[in-house]
Amino acid sequence: MTAPIERFDQLDLQAPILAALAEIGYETPSPIQAACIPHLLAGHDILGEAQTGTGKTAAFALPALDRVDIGKRNPQVLVLAPTRELAIQVAEAFQRYASKMPGFHVLPIYGGQSMVVQLRQLQRGAHVIVGTPGRVMDHIERKSLNLDNLSTLVLDEADEMLRMGFIDDVEWILQHLPAERQTALFSATMPDAIRRVAHRYLRDPKEVKIKAATTTVSTIHQRFLQIAGPHKLDALTRILEVEDDFDAAIVFVRTKTATVELAEKLEARGYAAACLNGDMTQQLRERVIEQLKNKTLDIVVATDVAARGIDVPRVSHVINYDIPYDTEAYVHRIGRTGRAGRAGNAILFVAPRETHLLRQIERATRQPIELLKLPSREAVADKRVAAFRQQVAEVLDAEDLGFFLDVIAGMEAQHDADIHEIAAALAFLAQKDRPLQMPETGRPDIAQLAAGKPEPRAPREARENRGQILERRRDYAEGRLARYRIDVGREHMASPKDIVGAIANEAGIESRFIGQINLFEDYSTVELPADLSNDVLQVLRRARVRQQALNIRLANPEEAARERGRPGPGGRGAPPKKPFRKEGGFDRQGGDFKPRKPRT
Repeated sequence: MTAPIERFDQLDLQAPILAALAEIGYETPSPIQAACIPHLLAGHDILGEAQTGTGKTAAFALPALDRVDIGKRNPQVLVLAPTRELAIQVAEAFQRYASKMPGFHVLPIYGGQSMVVQLRQLQRGAHVIVGTPGRVMDHIERKSLNLDNLSTLVLDEADEMLRMGFIDDVEWILQHLPAERQTALFSATMPDAIRRVAHRYLRDPKEVKIKAATTTVSTIHQRFLQIAGPHKLDALTRILEVEDDFDAAIVFVRTKTATVELAEKLEARGYAAACLNGDMTQQLRERVIEQLKNKTLDIVVATDVAARGIDVPRVSHVINYDIPYDTEAYVHRIGRTGRAGRAGNAILFVAPRETHLLRQIERATRQPIELLKLPSREAVADKRVAAFRQQVAEVLDAEDLGFFLDVIAGMEAQHDADIHEIAAALAFLAQKDRPLQMPETGRPDIAQLAAGKPEPRAPREARENRGQILERRRDYAEGRLARYRIDVGREHMASPKDIVGAIANEAGIESRFIGQINLFEDYSTVELPADLSNDVLQVLRRARVRQQALNIRLANPEEAARERGRPGPGGRGAPPKKPFRKEGGFDRQGGDFKPRKPRT
C-alpha cells in the first residue's frame, strides 16, 4: 500500500517548482493533487472527475511544468478551457507556479482579444498555451499555432465545454494534434459524450474521482453585497460599524498595492488596521499577526498568499473586498473565521459585472450566499448614538466624577447655561472626530444604490438639446473636457454603454462628465475631464471592457482635431461608419470575427 502524500516535497517535482509553491504558501497537496500528480509525472493519461475548486489546476499544471523544456520556445502544453475567464485564471496559475523558472512564458488566447495582438505574441513563442476551443481552432487553421512539439494536452471542465456546444470543436482540435502526447481530461460530471471522447483519445487512462472538498463550514454565515468599486470603502466602514458581533476582521484584496492603500484609508478613518502581503519580511508578518491576536490591531488587509495559515480565534469576520477568481481561493479565505466550531461571518463584495463569479462560488460550494442589506445613514447614526450612550453609562458607573461635577457647576454659574446645554456641548466635542450623524451629501445613499435603486433622473427638459448639453459638459465646474484614446473598439464587440459603465464604475466619474464617444475598429476615443489625476488614470488604464484593458491615454492633437464634434450613429456622438460586414461567423464566446472553413 502506497504511503499517503502529505507534503509537496514528497512529489518528484523540480526544485524551482517546489520553491514557488513554498513561496505561495502551499504545503499539503489536496486529494486530487496527491492522486493525479504521480500518475502524470509517470507519463500516464488521466481521466479525472472533480468539481471546480478542488485544486485540479495545480494537479495538471505542476506535472506539465515539470516536463517543459525552457530552451524550446514552441508550445509544449495546450490547455483547453470553456470560457475566457477560466483561460485567464489557469494562465495566471501557471505563471505563479513557474515564478522560479526564468524564461518561462504562458499565453492565454480567447475570443474578445485582438487577433493581431495574439499573432504577435505567438510569433514571440510560448511554452504553454491556454485557450478557448474557438480561438485555438482559428490559430490552427491560420497555421499561426504550431503544435508539432506538443507533449501535454489538458481538457479542463470538459462537461462545461459539452454544455456550451464546444465538444465538436474539441474533437476537431484533438484530430489535429500529435498522436504521441499525454492527455488529461477533467470534468465535474461524466456524461456519455465525455466518456466517448475519453475512450477515443486517451490511452489506457488512470481514473481519479474526487469528492468535492469545497463545501464551507456550516458555522460561517455567508453574505454578499452588490456594490460598485467607488462605493466599496464607504460600504466596508458601515458594515464594520453596525455588525453586532464584530471583534476582528481580515479584509482580502487582490494585489499587494491594494493592501497598503486600503489599510491606510481605514487608519485615516480611525480603525486599527495594518496590511499583510508578500513583500513584507517574515518578521513583519509575524508581528502583524501577533498584534491581531493581542488586540492591538482589529483589521488586517491581506492578499491570499500572505494570509494562508492564519489562525486567530478572535477573527469574527472575513471580508472579500475583491471577489476571488476561483472558488478554492474563496474557501481558503473564509476558512480564516468560524474555526474550531466557533461562529464566523463571511461577506463578499460583488460588482455588477462580477455576478457570474458569485454564481460560480455558489455552485462549487453548494451553498446559497445570502444578500446583505447595507445599513442606511440612519442605521449607522443609531448605532453610533447607542455606542456613545453605552460609553457614558460605563463612565457614570465606574468613575469618580466629583472634580468634573465642580467644573460643570462653575460653568453653569458663569455662563448662566442650562446643564443640558452644557452636556450637549460636551457631547459635540466628544464626537467631533467621529460624528454621531453622518453628513448629507446631496447624492443618493449608497445603501439605496446597493439595493439596486437608480439615481434620480433629471427632468425631461434637462435631457433635451443634446448638443447644448454636451457643450456645457465641456465647461464643467472643474475644467474643460479633453479627448482620450482607449484600446477597445468595435472589433472587441464594445458599445458606448460598456465604455460609460466601466469609466463610471471603476473611476467614479459621473456620467454627466463623460462627453462624446467615437467607436472605431480597434480603438475608441472618449471625452473626459482634462484634469484627471494620475491615480484616476492608473485605475482607468487597468479597467477592462469586454476583457480588454482600456490603457487610456490622451489622444494626439491630430486625432483630437480630426474627430471632435463628428456626429453619427453608434451612440454618444460616434462618427459615421461603414457597415461592419465580413463573410463568416463570430466566435461562440462573443469575441473576434472567426472565418470558418468547411470541416471534413
